[in-house]
Amino acid sequence: MAKEIRLNAFAMNCVAHQSPGLWTHPRDRSSDYHRLSYWIHLAKTLERGRFDGLFLADVLGVYDVFGGNADAALRNAAQVPVNDPMLLVSAMAAVTENLGFGVTCTLSYEPPYPFARRMSTLDHLTEGRIGWNIVTGYLDSAARGMGKDRQNAHDDRYEVADEYMKVVYKLWESSWQDDAVLRDRASGIFADPAKVHRVHHEGANYRLDAIHLSEPSPQRTPVLYQAGTSPRGREFAARHAECVFMSGPSAKVIAPRVATIRKLAAEAGRNPAEILMFSLMTVILGRTEEEAAAKHADFRNYISHEGALTLMSGWTGVDFSTYDLDQEVRHVLNDAGRTAMDNITRADPDRIWTVREVAEHVGIGGIGPVLVGTPEKVADEIEAWIEQTGVDGLNLAFAISPESFEDVADLLVPELTRRGRYKPSYRPGTLREKLFGAGRARLVEPHPAALHRYGRLAAAAE
Repeated sequence: MAKEIRLNAFAMNCVAHQSPGLWTHPRDRSSDYHRLSYWIHLAKTLERGRFDGLFLADVLGVYDVFGGNADAALRNAAQVPVNDPMLLVSAMAAVTENLGFGVTCTLSYEPPYPFARRMSTLDHLTEGRIGWNIVTGYLDSAARGMGKDRQNAHDDRYEVADEYMKVVYKLWESSWQDDAVLRDRASGIFADPAKVHRVHHEGANYRLDAIHLSEPSPQRTPVLYQAGTSPRGREFAARHAECVFMSGPSAKVIAPRVATIRKLAAEAGRNPAEILMFSLMTVILGRTEEEAAAKHADFRNYISHEGALTLMSGWTGVDFSTYDLDQEVRHVLNDAGRTAMDNITRADPDRIWTVREVAEHVGIGGIGPVLVGTPEKVADEIEAWIEQTGVDGLNLAFAISPESFEDVADLLVPELTRRGRYKPSYRPGTLREKLFGAGRARLVEPHPAALHRYGRLAAAAE
């Protein structure tokens, strides 16, 4: 039996997100990102399409590598202005019952104690539908905004992240016992103090002596997403992630990354099948091939090449304003994100990219593939992509919003459902249960979060 194809919508609390320039298209509404009505409509659309979740990207800092300043980013709304993604979730949860929410938060600039409370709060308010995309950041501008000269070295950021995870696992899993909350009106006792425990942590980067401020939420630890596929990022994902987001222009780039993470997960003692892989993709749909092709051609007229290269400069740490458009892109190693540079240099040795080709490709949907056609044709190509790469699903970016997502919900989802490749209805339970099955609201061993559970720690101490 062919495995079910999973879908996340990929968006950001900003204009255009990964399709710079397309905010100027007359049917695009992404410039309304600062209005709650925009997000409420999007959430309802995604639930109608039975999307597994809305994956909300985020970035601290601005894309100021291109040209050495933020001018191009501001001209093109290249992920600036950008608002806080976490503040959108409660409103969208209120108008949906099943849609999950994966929120990107940069741990490098988030103290773990208040962050753990915010995630627990969202887990309560969504009734267990919150996930966290764990990132360490990649912009020096973010570090400067937080009072540092520059960000830490790439692999050093992951060393800090490993300790950060240990701290939040302790807060979420070990501070409150499952039966600590009594809500006993007769006795007037809300929580049993004997069953609420202080978390003590003394590490190289964090010190903590406190109880977790929130009572246990439905999932305790949110569903854990991770998006780094550098060698150190893959190691981190194999240890911590439940869902991994990866980007790349071809199956030849994606497939070995999937295989490597699954291999590392097995070596870490985890079941590789319990790490769900989502790859970036954009689909442009029409009821006929001619209609789809016309849409694609129309969208290409609105691409901002400067905006695309502004994003790529931020992702790679390379100033593409200094390159000739027909110049070949060569690999550069620095402390920015590693994956984006690998995608256009050494990940596929058979493909040589010029700067112009990068701008054209990134202009619609970022660095992932763009599929154009009828629902039947696109469904064929998605099934082939799943087979070739081994991914479990897609993070679908948009060309224009909300139209791109409406087309998926109304055209592609019925076709995938007809083929038996898409869920006919949502499963009950929390986001983790919807993804991994009934009775799986909480993480289980050997995941490191489960190893920090209060009862597990007490048993180990005996």
